[in-house]
Amino acid sequence: MSLANYFAESIRVLERAGECWSEDLLTRAIGTITTALGAGKPVLVCGNGGSAADAMHLTTELVGRFLVDRKALNVICLSSDPAVLSALANDHSFASVFARQVEAYGQPGAVLIGISTSGTSANVVAAFEAARSLGMKTIALTGEGGGKLAGLSDFLFAVPSRATPLIQQVHICLYHYFCQSIEQASVPEPVAPSLAAPLRR
Repeated sequence: MSLANYFAESIRVLERAGECWSEDLLTRAIGTITTALGAGKPVLVCGNGGSAADAMHLTTELVGRFLVDRKALNVICLSSDPAVLSALANDHSFASVFARQVEAYGQPGAVLIGISTSGTSANVVAAFEAARSLGMKTIALTGEGGGKLAGLSDFLFAVPSRATPLIQQVHICLYHYFCQSIEQASVPEPVAPSLAAPLRR
């Protein structure tokens, strides 16, 4: 496949995803996150492999800054601490590495965002089950169909593709949109974000 064809297929999947998710779904999911943060509740994020990197990326943008300067937000990546992950995997099971942290940091009214291209990652599924038992809201970013996470999600964003790289590319665009919207809601006097802002890193 040529680069031009790869770009064309990427654009096609992005456009299809944009047609799948209504403005109402996006508004309610983002509102759930901003409401939790405004009430002092944490937003937890998890994923494996490339999705773990996405979980870290999303968390970094919200703890730090995305496009505008504002206060840090209470967002915790469950995929980023190797000591915790290795201890839980060794002492319990790898399937429990996120659920155990949800038990530690979660609370009613908090939010869990799970990123899984298959929607069937056992440790993300277990984390969603733990979150729901605590009265948390759940948001899943998955591939086509949503897998097991579909039935455990208050908000499901299933990319209409079975190609992992294309799914991950859409996930990046989606959570960047989340970041922009959450950031705007968190500043006292919202400033129109500019995607052409000076490069900072």
